[in-house]
Amino acid sequence: MSEPRRVAVIGSGFGGLAAAIRLQSAGMQVTVFEARDKPGGRAYVYEDKGFTFDAGPTVITAPDCIEELFRLSGREMRDYVELLPVRPFYRLGWEDGDTLDYDNSFGERITAKWPEERAGYERFLAYSREVFAKGYTDLAATPFLRFWDMVRVAPDLARLRADRSVYSAVARFVGNEKLRQALSFHALLVGGNPFETSAIYTLIHYLEREWGVHFPRGGTGALVRALVRLFGELGGEFHLGMPVRKIRLSGAKHIVATDTGETVFDAVVSNADLSHTYADLLSGEGRAEPMRKRLDSMDWSMSLFVIYFGTNRRWPDLAHHTVLFGPRYEELLRDIFRGSALPEDFSLYLHAPTVTDPSLAPEGCEAFYVLSPVPHLGNAKLDWATIAPAYADRILAYLERSLPGLTASIVTKRWFTPSDFASELSAHHGSAFSVAPRLTQSAWFRPHNRDANIPGLYLVGAGTHPGAGVPGVINSAKATAQLLVRDFA
Repeated sequence: MSEPRRVAVIGSGFGGLAAAIRLQSAGMQVTVFEARDKPGGRAYVYEDKGFTFDAGPTVITAPDCIEELFRLSGREMRDYVELLPVRPFYRLGWEDGDTLDYDNSFGERITAKWPEERAGYERFLAYSREVFAKGYTDLAATPFLRFWDMVRVAPDLARLRADRSVYSAVARFVGNEKLRQALSFHALLVGGNPFETSAIYTLIHYLEREWGVHFPRGGTGALVRALVRLFGELGGEFHLGMPVRKIRLSGAKHIVATDTGETVFDAVVSNADLSHTYADLLSGEGRAEPMRKRLDSMDWSMSLFVIYFGTNRRWPDLAHHTVLFGPRYEELLRDIFRGSALPEDFSLYLHAPTVTDPSLAPEGCEAFYVLSPVPHLGNAKLDWATIAPAYADRILAYLERSLPGLTASIVTKRWFTPSDFASELSAHHGSAFSVAPRLTQSAWFRPHNRDANIPGLYLVGAGTHPGAGVPGVINSAKATAQLLVRDFA
């Protein structure tokens, strides 16, 4: 009986963990290398003074794609982690004090607030359902390796007008500007500008209606720990605090170098930043040069400024997820995605997980993070070490308008800047979501799940097909693992 194929997975974000679990379940011997001291990649966890802060993803949708990872080996996710429903999915707020709760009762709320828009919303919902059926159900876990793969689906994409932006697609159905913002902001959750991101991402609206929005009991980090536990039970090997320094090719083998030595593998799956993979880990490898050049010319998503803070009090009627739209929408997004300076105004996403799971903070306390989308370092070369304190103060002062007494109640605080994305996560330009999800950077046009020039090199995560977001990166793992298993069958 032949020895199982040995596969290295570089990085333990959701994409890397999902790929590792799939490959280990398929009978391969998988080793995961994680540079940081905890698993999760962007889904890192900070703990301080009794507070638990999820560093990254906090919106869990499409739970079936996670459950499938457990079912591969006859297990059930509920035995490892509990997903709690979040209601409302989001609370949306505007500068004039207007608010709107967003969940499966959205249509009824539109009827109460803007009755003239209900019929248009129902037409949008039908359109989003159709896009979901094609863009998610049919294509999310289908790798696009050949141009013919793109040609094959082009008629469907043309019929759904994927060439339009998310905002343009929404604007065809509804006229109220606040409602247009409410139905288009989801593009930001995958790193895209609603005015540039392909309308295929309108599927997120129906995806949330189909499966709801969830949060793991114990935080997103509890879901990461459940996946690590599953991987270990399957016999996988996991190394924390062990960054990969180099990948060298020797014939059909891949030699992975760390600070402790070199190990030979039959294949490598990189969940690391794309540019870091090709420019650093594969430096000196001539066959990586085409992708290095291509990545240099691609558009990258915006970055984020994130503040994690805990308070010694709570607020009644606080929502788990709150989106606060600033005084500008299109103009601010243009400044974030194309500008060379930090905008004076901002739109914010406020995450208050203790609304759903109070155990994430001491009794009577609240845990938060708030993020502000900001330009990446390639567009705005800012000295974040200097400007971060004042920028954080401005954001917290803004939040105090809806959370009176906030600043005086903060007992712990830290932030994560675009410079931290670059240094801690090796993210190109400090981008928070990798390659931007424009139509010309999607499907076949996106970096492929399997490298075309380097045998045995595979990609997983936000930078490859289908893109960012927890369902996106977990489906990228499905597409990538299917390819690898087939290639080594």
